[in-house]
Amino acid sequence: MSNRRNRARSAVGRRWMADNTAPVTLRARKFITNRLLARRQFVLDVLHPSRANVPKNELAEKLATMYKTEKARVVCFGFRTQFGGGRSTGFALIYDDEASQRRFEPKHRLVQSGLETKVDKPSRKLRHERKNRAKKFRGTKKTKAAEPAKKGK
Repeated sequence: MSNRRNRARSAVGRRWMADNTAPVTLRARKFITNRLLARRQFVLDVLHPSRANVPKNELAEKLATMYKTEKARVVCFGFRTQFGGGRSTGFALIYDDEASQRRFEPKHRLVQSGLETKVDKPSRKLRHERKNRAKKFRGTKKTKAAEPAKKGK
């Protein structure tokens, strides 16, 4: 009895093992050459039957070789895995040059691709607390109230 249970357990374990060397198929749909934004854009279907998912940097490498461009000019985002796995759909952009990429891409995606640095700012809650503290004062005292509260008092 226990032998049968162990065999079943090992079969389940094998089923979910990730095989990162498994082949991945890429299909581009709704391909548009967007001259105004100096890019090519398309919906990307990724078929990955024996993998859980495919990293975006790996997709960018494959697209760069397919469309004969640099990996840094390829932007992949918005991927959703279909229920049951084996297939993901997302969006991909291939910019003609770095200048147009810097001009048209949103800041958060430029930070992800390493073209911009992340701006460090205090947390949203802290900003709201400072604003509300400053509301209680008038004139030059507002700047003092906006400073962080002193600890220990």
